[in-house]
Amino acid sequence: MTTAAADRSDLFPDRLVVAVDGTSGSGKSSTCRGVATRLGLRYLDTGAMFRAMTWWMLEHGVDVHDPAAVAARCAEPVLESGTDPAAPTITVDGVDVAAAIRTDAVTGSVSPVSTVPEVRARLLRLQREIIGADVQPVGIVVEGRDIGSVVVPDAPVKLYLTADAAARASRRAAEQGAADVAATEQLLLSRDAIDSGRATAPLVMADGAVHVDTTGYTLDEVIELVVGMVDRVGT
Repeated sequence: MTTAAADRSDLFPDRLVVAVDGTSGSGKSSTCRGVATRLGLRYLDTGAMFRAMTWWMLEHGVDVHDPAAVAARCAEPVLESGTDPAAPTITVDGVDVAAAIRTDAVTGSVSPVSTVPEVRARLLRLQREIIGADVQPVGIVVEGRDIGSVVVPDAPVKLYLTADAAARASRRAAEQGAADVAATEQLLLSRDAIDSGRATAPLVMADGAVHVDTTGYTLDEVIELVVGMVDRVGT
């Protein structure tokens, strides 16, 4: 794939791309993996890619609050994302970091790293390469915060998932085994503010996206809703 091609978003007219954006804790990962499994599609968690980049910066002593320092080194790590929804993987320089990127240290540092334009530009190219890869199945469910607005704005199915902040905090605290739901809620709201306010690729609901508030729905109900949207596109 040429550099020029990788910077275009109209590379995928012959494949199904389901673009799912939304706030932290709104159920994106569980929904996307469930949809991909149901439909026999690949799955890509772009948030894991930003976490992997952040993990590398921390491991190499880069000041994550210094945008110039992060930008100067963001081309160095070799990131690889597996797209099997049953067992998604993420490696950095050949090291499995699936568990390491979920630590408090990475969680507390990913926001400043993700705001660096050079980081976003590099990961955008990688994301489009994965989406456009000549592998089977060609269809893919992609989750993140700028998929429908930046990565694949012409995706045939675009969703924006949200949920009540208290519900999101309860879900996230349960996932992480945290006892302080109130503190978790404040962290999520802080992440929302950073993601929505950054200058490069802010968190927004993409044009043409369907807004789904998952607060009052079970995971199975949300998956069924998305599968129905995909089915209608294919008819």
